[in-house]
Amino acid sequence: MNMKENRKIKEIIWKTIAYIVITGFGALLIIPFFWAVSTSLKPAGQEFTYPPKWIPEPFVWENYRTALTLLPFATFLKNTLIITVLATVGSVLTASLAGYAFARLQFPGKNLLFMLCLSTMMLPYVVTLVPTFILFRWLGWVDTLYPLIVPSWFGGGAFFIFLCRQFFMTLPLDYDDAAKIDGANEWYIYSRIIMPLSQPVVITMLIFNFVNHWNDFMGPLVYLHSMEKRTIAIGLRTFLTSMTERSDWNYLMAASVATTIPILVAFFVAQKYFIRGVVMSGLAGR
Repeated sequence: MNMKENRKIKEIIWKTIAYIVITGFGALLIIPFFWAVSTSLKPAGQEFTYPPKWIPEPFVWENYRTALTLLPFATFLKNTLIITVLATVGSVLTASLAGYAFARLQFPGKNLLFMLCLSTMMLPYVVTLVPTFILFRWLGWVDTLYPLIVPSWFGGGAFFIFLCRQFFMTLPLDYDDAAKIDGANEWYIYSRIIMPLSQPVVITMLIFNFVNHWNDFMGPLVYLHSMEKRTIAIGLRTFLTSMTERSDWNYLMAASVATTIPILVAFFVAQKYFIRGVVMSGLAGR
């Protein structure tokens, strides 16, 4: 056996070990979700049997219908979709505009403003929660969906501005120069040239925003008080509170699994663009 073949065998062995380790960690991480799915299909009384029964006997698919009708989950879903869609559109649009300005335009104080923008990422959400709540109460927006939608239309967040800036900086400035020679203005360059080339970062922002707003608990908890304004996250908490005297964990898990499915679908459909957008946003270096 020559040295080349020996090196190839060692490489195969190390790759096999790496795949086994990664598969083991993946299996550990998926156990809680598998338990939730299993519990959601169990009859009442089998949720915490020991040793645990991973395969329900029998499969009770009726748990899903019961869980989603005990509380007005249709209303919760409608509110969550309104918030998620409108806030995501606002965040992607305004963050990409700000990122374009920081990446492609030249204006006084650009670097200082960008550093100030990034510094806001170090502020915990709870630090600004009280003054923000006072502002929205003064505007009369408490117990409305506005506090969860409108802020996303003002920049979309420092992280997404940074993500857009870094990605836009990977695109050659020659595109801008060629378009300007043909008489294009900045809005045309942004909307017709830069954004069509930025699918990976746009899809990355869509996924991040979708997950963040879909799972948001603190915001709806603070601003939404009436039952008809609540979101899915608050609805699940209401579900848990309403079962303090019962043991309907199978219904709670059924509702939880049902509300997790859209997130899983969104990620698996767009994971290729998601990974590419994150990787390429870290390549800018000028």
